[in-house]
Amino acid sequence: MHNPSLSTALAPYFEDRTYRKVILRILPILLLCYMAAYLDRVNIGFAKLDMLNDLQFSNTVYALGASMFFWGYFLFEVPSNLLLHRYGARFWIARIMLSWAIISMAVAFTVPLARFFHVEASTMFYVMRFLLGICEAGFFPGVILYLNYWFPTHRQSRVMSGFLMAMPVSLTLGGVLSGWLMTSFNDWYGLAGWQWMLLIEGLPSLVMAVIVFTCLCDNIDKAHWLSAEEKSLLKNNLQQDGEGKVSRLSEVFLNPRVWLLVFILLTFNTGFYGLAFWMPSIIKSAGITSTFEIGLLTAIPYGVAVIAMLLNARHSNRTGERRLHAAIPALIGGCGLILSAWFSSNLVLSVLFLTVAASGVLSLMPIFWTLPGTVLSGVAAAAGIGMINAFGNLSGFTGSMITAVAENLTGDINNGTYVLGLCLFASALLIMAIPTAMLGRKQDAVEQKLKLEAA
Repeated sequence: MHNPSLSTALAPYFEDRTYRKVILRILPILLLCYMAAYLDRVNIGFAKLDMLNDLQFSNTVYALGASMFFWGYFLFEVPSNLLLHRYGARFWIARIMLSWAIISMAVAFTVPLARFFHVEASTMFYVMRFLLGICEAGFFPGVILYLNYWFPTHRQSRVMSGFLMAMPVSLTLGGVLSGWLMTSFNDWYGLAGWQWMLLIEGLPSLVMAVIVFTCLCDNIDKAHWLSAEEKSLLKNNLQQDGEGKVSRLSEVFLNPRVWLLVFILLTFNTGFYGLAFWMPSIIKSAGITSTFEIGLLTAIPYGVAVIAMLLNARHSNRTGERRLHAAIPALIGGCGLILSAWFSSNLVLSVLFLTVAASGVLSLMPIFWTLPGTVLSGVAAAAGIGMINAFGNLSGFTGSMITAVAENLTGDINNGTYVLGLCLFASALLIMAIPTAMLGRKQDAVEQKLKLEAA
């Protein structure tokens, strides 16, 4: 005989079990994709250590080339996300990974390609980086959009941290791997170490393109591994979560809350990309000459940042508080960057404060990426998340150029790091300006509780 009270008691267990099932099915694939993506995105920072001499590039050429990626990314971000929403994540994410793997590997042959097309090597470097940005455009916001197809807002912070964990893990392992590849494969079959690094590190993306196309499903309805009851639960939760959100495309570009998120991402990503692109050079300026040792040292900040990010996301998820869980890490990251530059002559202290900076910046990311889903849904979410990430990722230009300009003006690569730290302070102020209504129902309850305790 059916027992209603028993069914009610088991409902939370059934819901948690269903979401665990979804997480185990899709999150490992997305995490591995992002690891491959981030490896291809920032390995240019290690290639720089030897590539500049081989190609006779100045730091300014490198900085402009590194930043060209983000212009391609910016222009094609929103269209790419809209195409993903229309044609499905399985096909579109696989397409993204295949195309960016090919272009990332082709950067290794910048000089032969320049000769073939009768252009300067620097021009071909700019073109290849721009094409890489076009090819990868839409991956990150596409995944954020895809997670919004499965999880309501209040369940997203831990899922986001699980996905974003790929970033510091990739940077941790990538630093060691890149340093080892450049050292071990130098002059193998006539290619420089940095060329082999770009070729070998592009292979995981090719593999993941096949895995995505064969293993990922587009949405809840197409998930054959879910029961009818599980699908109904997931869709009902999303329907309730979507009430009151912006869903029309025309409303996205005039929504002040969307633009607030754009400026938050722009400021804290400026600090992050400046850190990611220039950390190997900052460590080298402290007196470390071995590429492999530089790789090992860059692994330390990102390895610690993985732990900090997971702990911060878990605590935010448990308490329901978001604003402070994003603003405080931004302040910590800014302090870490400034102090790493101040103590640049002391390798131990410099790496220590770079670790603090990386932990702060990465800890706020999973909290931030739960916020677009509190405002947007449907096609508006596709366009809005793409727009936020597109404008926010122009910070790849500002982050890399700030450091290059500071070095050209002052002769010290570390002076630009002070500006990057101030960008993170600005981000913290913008985060504190987020209206409570934007943080979801659970946040309202948290703040009411805090007010009662204070009274």
